[in-house]
Amino acid sequence: MGLIAENLKSVRERIKRACSRAGRNPDSVTLVGVTKTVDPERISAGVEAGLEHVGENYVQEAKKKKEKLDNLKVTWHFIGHLQSNKAKQAVKFFDWIHTLDRQSLAKKLNSAVQKLRTEPLPVLIQVNVGLEDTKSGVHPDELFDLYKSVIHLDGLQVRGLMVIPPFEENPEATRVYFRNLKNLLDRLRDISPTPELLTELSMGMSHDFEVAIEEGATMVRVGTAIFGKRPAK
Repeated sequence: MGLIAENLKSVRERIKRACSRAGRNPDSVTLVGVTKTVDPERISAGVEAGLEHVGENYVQEAKKKKEKLDNLKVTWHFIGHLQSNKAKQAVKFFDWIHTLDRQSLAKKLNSAVQKLRTEPLPVLIQVNVGLEDTKSGVHPDELFDLYKSVIHLDGLQVRGLMVIPPFEENPEATRVYFRNLKNLLDRLRDISPTPELLTELSMGMSHDFEVAIEEGATMVRVGTAIFGKRPAK
């Protein structure tokens, strides 16, 4: 468990150095610890070491963990592909949704929020900047129409964009995707009636989060660099 604390300290130091290179305040970057396949005991160790945000890819997996970690004061982020039939549960168990990518899902989430919450749910729109058939996310050309349809839903509050870029061995090769997402957010602000709400860029993982920070990431999703490699399937 001590290794998790050491890893977390190392990741925070890397965030600070990346922010320094970009002339940014490290406090402008939220570290989301990705806990997919991580058992509750190790998540608890991460929280004890100072982790304040955790990200899960599957609703059912998160539900089981939250039942065991109900005493922990952490913010829960959903970062995986969300099926419409899981929207109600996602609203119940998560504080943020990073992967809104279609109008039908937005309507399901909005309906659930109106039944289960008293405040709007913060959401990010996932954009398929790499145009990969195997990745979720709205096509960049369809982003603006999706945004316009979502901002009229009282239960949702669009706070920014999210991307999972194509994997590249060299993290520098992902820079163009992060830069493109930042440009899309800037363009979205130009047409938004509430540009002050569009502050978040969820981009960068263990392999490339430093490059993402240099390109403007406000949320980085880091798993293996904190908790170690996931077990083989």
